[in-house]
Amino acid sequence: MVTAPMAGGRTVSASDAVLDGAAPLAEVIRGDLVESVHLGHLVVIDPSGRPVVQVGNPTTPVWPRSSLKPLQLLAMLRAGLELPDRLLALASASHNGEQFHLEGVLQILASVGLGPGALQNTPDLPIYPPAALDWHVAPHSGGPGPASLAQNCSGKHAAMLATCLTQGWDIQTYLSPEHPLQRAVRGTILEMTGDAELVMHTTVDGCGAPLFSTTLLGLARAFSTLGAAPTVDVLSHEARAARAISAHPDMVGGTGRDVTLAMQAVPGLVAKDGAEGVYAAGLPDGSAIAFKVLDGSARARPAILAAALRAAGAAGLPGVYPGGLDGLGRVPVLGGGRPVGEVRAVFAGAYAEGRR
Repeated sequence: MVTAPMAGGRTVSASDAVLDGAAPLAEVIRGDLVESVHLGHLVVIDPSGRPVVQVGNPTTPVWPRSSLKPLQLLAMLRAGLELPDRLLALASASHNGEQFHLEGVLQILASVGLGPGALQNTPDLPIYPPAALDWHVAPHSGGPGPASLAQNCSGKHAAMLATCLTQGWDIQTYLSPEHPLQRAVRGTILEMTGDAELVMHTTVDGCGAPLFSTTLLGLARAFSTLGAAPTVDVLSHEARAARAISAHPDMVGGTGRDVTLAMQAVPGLVAKDGAEGVYAAGLPDGSAIAFKVLDGSARARPAILAAALRAAGAAGLPGVYPGGLDGLGRVPVLGGGRPVGEVRAVFAGAYAEGRR
């Protein structure tokens, strides 16, 4: 554990900042006992940007991981990226690596005369087990082992390469934080979140691309703007990104993924999951949510997501499929292969059945 001395001689761990104010977001029920509790931070904002639900401290800087991809896509659109909507959705994806995902990545690359060898994201296998099996049996290129094409961020990287060639930027250094593309991404994130520069840290994401920190409140503000853009500013780049993502949820995740199921249940929703327990989503009316599960577990995310969407008023929006929200939030705990409990969001009482 990394520690640092504080005033008065007290020694604290480096985790104190993100732990400060953390509160329960979900609990794991097995039988009639609480087996585990997931702590974290969460915020739900209304269309004016006012927080209507706060759990923990949503102004704590966090790594938003792949929840940033819609903002990275926005920066690329502003820089001249032009693709069909289904491929724009793939550019914001952490995809399963299913056949249609891999074919889409190849289409993005081919649109600018490139092949999969140009990708610089970390080689991996598809994250969806049946897709990983398909890859092993009939890989697109390079044999059955890990490959950049199969890795879940390959759509984003292909779009980054396409954007660079559109602008005449170097494609060998596109992952440098000082590259014009990454500077544009950084500026877009600061603008959309409204976060102060002093809360923005820079590191490297799992795929190798630069990663910029945000606050959860800032992330919610950004998704609020994206979610409302197709109504508020129909010709904007923000609206183009939002329409593409919400219209093609299968490209953003894939079979069985909660991010895909959420957008199928709520028309116009712009949602993106991120590693280490992060989520952000924006509704068409401008309401938005963002949360971080502190232990990094994905287990509790669907239950928290469904409850947060209800708190944001999703169940009352036109065209919403209530059964889809119910199914999204149902996370059984198994014993002997059958349900003996559930993962349950525990902040629901804070909003008294949500905004209706």
